[in-house]
Amino acid sequence: MSEQQIGPGKQVTLHFALKLAEGATVDSTFDKDPVRLIVGDGNLPAGFETPLLGLSAGAKEIFDIEPEHAFGQHNPSNIQKLPRQQFAPELELEPGLMLSFADKANGELPGVVVEFDDEQVTVDFNHPLAGRALKFEVEIIAVEDAPEQATEA
Repeated sequence: MSEQQIGPGKQVTLHFALKLAEGATVDSTFDKDPVRLIVGDGNLPAGFETPLLGLSAGAKEIFDIEPEHAFGQHNPSNIQKLPRQQFAPELELEPGLMLSFADKANGELPGVVVEFDDEQVTVDFNHPLAGRALKFEVEIIAVEDAPEQATEA
């Protein structure tokens, strides 16, 4: 039986590490249980899924992921100035504080406080890794056919 390769509809068990280009680790499963995903189910952004295609169990690779294939470029229009009175008076604001906001569809939208004064609060709604080149390190543990119920529409 030939070894299965990663492709659409395959279930993949892997360890991964996501690192900034300069080396700092953002997230890793190498010290935890591996993750299991189904290729094409939307749980892994395409920019991280595409480099895995064609790999087999046992493969160890490091991929350079450019911002446009990761979390996008930093968009200045995603930085908003909001009236200070929209924030609870008891909330202790500080630069770097991550807050949760509701978007127009009442979904959750994270934002990071950039600066503030008595009148307004500047909030960055870009993904914290937007504009960053990343290294995506993987170790493929297993490649299998996805369970039937996972591949049906």
